[in-house]
Amino acid sequence: MISRFHAFILKHQKIAPVVFFVLGFIWDSLTLGRVDRLYDRVILSVYLISLSGFLYLFNLADDGKWKNTFLAKYEDYFPLAIQFFLGGLSSAYVIYFSRSVSFTKTLSFFVILVFLLFANELFKKRISNKYLQFSTYFFVNFTFFTFFIPVLVNSMNTFIFIISGVVSITTTLLLITFIYSKSPSTRVEIKKGKMIWLIIGIYAMINTFYFFNLIPPVPLALQEGLVVQNLEKRDNTYILQYQKGGFFSDFDPNIIYKPGDKIYVYTSIFAPADLTKKIVHQWNWKNPRTNKWEVSDEIDYEITGGREGGYRGYTVKEKLVAGDWKVDVNTDNGLVLGRINFTIIVDSTRTNTNLVTEVF
Repeated sequence: MISRFHAFILKHQKIAPVVFFVLGFIWDSLTLGRVDRLYDRVILSVYLISLSGFLYLFNLADDGKWKNTFLAKYEDYFPLAIQFFLGGLSSAYVIYFSRSVSFTKTLSFFVILVFLLFANELFKKRISNKYLQFSTYFFVNFTFFTFFIPVLVNSMNTFIFIISGVVSITTTLLLITFIYSKSPSTRVEIKKGKMIWLIIGIYAMINTFYFFNLIPPVPLALQEGLVVQNLEKRDNTYILQYQKGGFFSDFDPNIIYKPGDKIYVYTSIFAPADLTKKIVHQWNWKNPRTNKWEVSDEIDYEITGGREGGYRGYTVKEKLVAGDWKVDVNTDNGLVLGRINFTIIVDSTRTNTNLVTEVF
């Protein structure tokens, strides 16, 4: 059976790495659940350690290091293992934040990962495979530590993000330096200085993404964001009434507003257990004369992590004017979790008869 599998892999060696990358993604989708769960942390730690180990084995295989050892017959599987663990690590980031209403921010990272994967397959005759391997390794290494360390220390802020990046770049450069010192073929194929500058460039790019709010502030995730007309809290439940939306929106963004009524913005935010953080709802109105957004109110409240469905909270506003509105859901240090857009239509003669009621 092993020999038949080996023959199958050799026959389909062009697409096998892609298949194993996808398998790693699917496996994570079925097994991973919460970033703060011990099982998830152990699995992802094993993935990163295994990926590091197989990078070492694969790069030294070109030097005949494993010839006449028991590892020799498994050399064809090294790149497949790399792709599997790469797929597992890269998908973990997407899985944890695909629940967020700001999924498009997370998607930008995944697009980069997929590009690096296919660049590795499509352009390997033009670009050194090892440059791409180590670059992709650093990328998934960085994303791993950006949610692993905050969960470990029960705190998340810009300083923790910077520490995560320092740990990631240090461990990556140590691995590259170790392989470089042990593998003559690696020393021929890549220039150490060029490789280091490439890693530094990726490090700078990820930090730029973070500080320009192009990725969610890990490990928090905005799971639900609704504009509602009526909100009532009973015991430990929230009873919401709002205009039901269509296929692409949970609520109808065209809000019928009668002067004197209240409009609520309800959010549920996932946070790891024991992590506390101040959240800010920033209400913005678009001035039609200037076509610019103006801050109307900033209302904050503190969340505590651990609840499966996310920490529930809301802010309320009266005396709204007609026009386009948005509520930015931010952390207290200005990182954007998500954005809720809607339009206020002032009509004192209409009543909301199409409201749906849901309990959260």
